[in-house]
Amino acid sequence: MTNKSVSKFIDSIESSLKKADSKKLLSIITETTGYEPKIWGDNFIIGFGKYKYKRKNAKEELEWFHVGFAPRKTKLTVYLTFDINQESKLIKELGKCKWGKGCLHINKLDDVNLDVLKQLIIKSKDAKWH
Repeated sequence: MTNKSVSKFIDSIESSLKKADSKKLLSIITETTGYEPKIWGDNFIIGFGKYKYKRKNAKEELEWFHVGFAPRKTKLTVYLTFDINQESKLIKELGKCKWGKGCLHINKLDDVNLDVLKQLIIKSKDAKWH
């Protein structure tokens, strides 16, 4: 986690659509989780909340966020703390996006059902393993 300004980072996004979507997603995640946004690392991931965990067979504890997102050049990447593949019903209802085990790749927020996205954000915030 860093002390970099989230608002300055979002204001520096060149694409007006990506900037507007980032501001909207920032508001959605803040309201849904109750956590303040922070910049995590040099990759400019905006993370919400934090928890400590240990990797299997590791000695040191690591910190990570409950939910995060990163405005990339072509997509918004939303980071979740559970295996999205286990939520096939919600994925079908979410709308147009691609996903990996713990993330969603969204072209624009208008492509997805925001109520379903909020459900996924809550699941990530409440994930039991952290």
